[in-house]
Amino acid sequence: MNDEIEQNGQACRSWWRNCVEEADEEILAIDKMVEAISRLDEETTKIRGLITGFESCYHEADIEAERIVKAIGYGQCPEESNERPPQRKKELEDCYRILSRWCEDTATKDIDSEFGGISAGKLLSYIGEASPLKVWQVERIVDKVRAALEPSRPYHMMVLDLGDYGEPGAHPVGEHYKDSAEFLERTKEIMIHDTVDGREARMSLAMAIDMLMPCNWDFVGSIVTLLKAIGGGLYPERPYVCHSRNLKLSPLCDRLRIVSNTLGVFWKDEETDEPIDRDILASLGEVTEVKRWLAASLDKTIRSQLEAPSDFWLTFC
Repeated sequence: MNDEIEQNGQACRSWWRNCVEEADEEILAIDKMVEAISRLDEETTKIRGLITGFESCYHEADIEAERIVKAIGYGQCPEESNERPPQRKKELEDCYRILSRWCEDTATKDIDSEFGGISAGKLLSYIGEASPLKVWQVERIVDKVRAALEPSRPYHMMVLDLGDYGEPGAHPVGEHYKDSAEFLERTKEIMIHDTVDGREARMSLAMAIDMLMPCNWDFVGSIVTLLKAIGGGLYPERPYVCHSRNLKLSPLCDRLRIVSNTLGVFWKDEETDEPIDRDILASLGEVTEVKRWLAASLDKTIRSQLEAPSDFWLTFC
């Protein structure tokens, strides 16, 4: 995406790529704040990078938002860690162990393990009677989980090859599965029927597996939905969650709104009737032009993600 803003509001700077493609008046106004800053030093640039990487669908989005707020207040980025949070890493490892073991031997009954509070036996029962097609489909889930645990072994998309922000993928979609063309086509044809923000929607099983995100707030629920779909349960009681799809169901939304409200009070210098967090407000310290710009950027990012229209997901199948 072009780094330059079109003054007619048609294009956003690349640092808004996790929000929208077209700039509204508020985004343009926030970007104009940069003109009052003599130069963006290294730490300020790094903090803005954290905001660009922020996703409200992340399973620790509330913690991440507060981490960025503290960075804005201190004017310095916190130390980065490449390690996943322990609980999520354990869930990934448990999921991989149970499903890969089943793929190796579908008759196995002695897996003494659980995943996200669900026993291995119950989890595998969702798949139903084994078949070569089901094994192939579960293997694709295993591939996705393994890619999260071992980045050197990437997952290969089945339907839509996209990067993290919708950019074209590096390889022709489906090419990796040319020797399993029949299984691939049958997986594309299986449709999961659920809802998006209360409206009827559908998504192919292949697309749903492609869109499975190990860092998503509802990873455990998503795995259950996928396994039930493989077993023939195509009308899940709980809507499928991936990326921003059904984000409004996240238990973190209320906390993120409070963080956003608090940031608004800080950078707009005005009170609000909405709930705020006084401790977060205090952690921001004295107002400076740099802090105002960063706080406004994070506030707008959170609101843009929480208020994003869901129409896109109604046809993304």
